[in-house]
Amino acid sequence: MSGLASMLLPTDVARADCFDDAALYQNVNPTILRAIAWQESHNRADAIHVNANGSTDYGVMQINSVHLAELAKYGVHRQTLLQPCQNVYIAAWHLRRMVSKYGNSWKAVGAYHSETLPERDAYAQRIQRIVAAWGEIPPAAGDQRRAAAQKLNVKP
Repeated sequence: MSGLASMLLPTDVARADCFDDAALYQNVNPTILRAIAWQESHNRADAIHVNANGSTDYGVMQINSVHLAELAKYGVHRQTLLQPCQNVYIAAWHLRRMVSKYGNSWKAVGAYHSETLPERDAYAQRIQRIVAAWGEIPPAAGDQRRAAAQKLNVKP
């Protein structure tokens, strides 16, 4: 394994919780990664979902098969997506790409799922509600939206 694959994937795949390590490595928020895992699969590492458009989502973070061609360039293949820790690292990489594109914002969080409106914003709101339910941010309404955005920007 070389190149991006070695940066995306940890060498010790037996770690019980890769969220903090993957978030730190990609400089994204670990709470957001955990919320995405809950939204996508309810933390089920074996989750596989075939979408109406023919694509397939894999693993705890539901990495979509549309990314396989790009990931294959770095030695990441379909079976890799079913390995929980690698799946989280790949998700952190994908979230980092969205943060680089949209800034450290709810737009980036929504773009993890879809860059198409209104799906992007609806997804971001779902993740925001999960994080708020966990007590990590206040419910996003009115003036509380600014507080939520500030909390999101806190580095892991």
